[in-house]
Amino acid sequence: MDLIFEWNLNPEIKLFGGMALRYYSLLFGAGLLVGLSVAKRLWERKGFSEKAFDKLTLHVFLAIIFGSRIGHCLFYEPDYYLSHPLEMILPIHFERGGIVFSGFKGLASHGGILAVFLTTLFFCRKNKLSFLAIADIVCIGGTVTGAFIRLGNFMNSEIIGNPTNGDFGVIFKRIDEFVRHPSQLYESFAYLLIFMTLLIIFYRFKNRKDGFILGLYLIFLFTARFTIEFTKINQVGFEEGMSLNMGQLLSIPFFILGIILTLNRSNVLAFDK
Repeated sequence: MDLIFEWNLNPEIKLFGGMALRYYSLLFGAGLLVGLSVAKRLWERKGFSEKAFDKLTLHVFLAIIFGSRIGHCLFYEPDYYLSHPLEMILPIHFERGGIVFSGFKGLASHGGILAVFLTTLFFCRKNKLSFLAIADIVCIGGTVTGAFIRLGNFMNSEIIGNPTNGDFGVIFKRIDEFVRHPSQLYESFAYLLIFMTLLIIFYRFKNRKDGFILGLYLIFLFTARFTIEFTKINQVGFEEGMSLNMGQLLSIPFFILGIILTLNRSNVLAFDK
């Protein structure tokens, strides 16, 4: 039996007064709220200050936005954006006729993740908090946020997969008539599975060292990302002819760091009954 699904959703939700809200923005915001709620419960369980959590939340939010944006500009379109640096951080495009509002077209998850952990590191050093303990919490909340974001990509019919050449897949009608891998859904499901795994480890294993969850997060998430990239079309032209695309190349250092961190923080885990 063929498992082929046609997808032709308008990515915008029409509102009153001619205004519109994109499903991507809605899911991005919902993902942040869910991730924040999860992180806050874990934060309280560890006994950290609520005031510190509120401060860190603002720092992490800004890191996600600007890290993802700058990461995209430098990783995927460096030639253009190094010549137009203001367009990295401002939602505008300079043309001969003047300035055009373009929004932020392009976010890179690798840049966002790197920015979040650097921001958390600096925050912890400034406030004399344990970076590894807090990073364990941040990565769990961030994983469920990532699942929502990839679902938003699906709603937008973007970051689509290669043709399946088979009897399963999704036809993204707004793109073409090929039956393609729903790579966004693969990634979203993988992130949800990683989220649940890390959450179980957080609650059920009491004898783990701080940073062990962070190490597993880096291994699990970037293994999934590296593998699923094989099903995606290339995001930019220069990836044509490359054995590994930019997303895969950027995943390798995170994966290696995860192995080092996990081995360093490993011990005999005691199951908490």
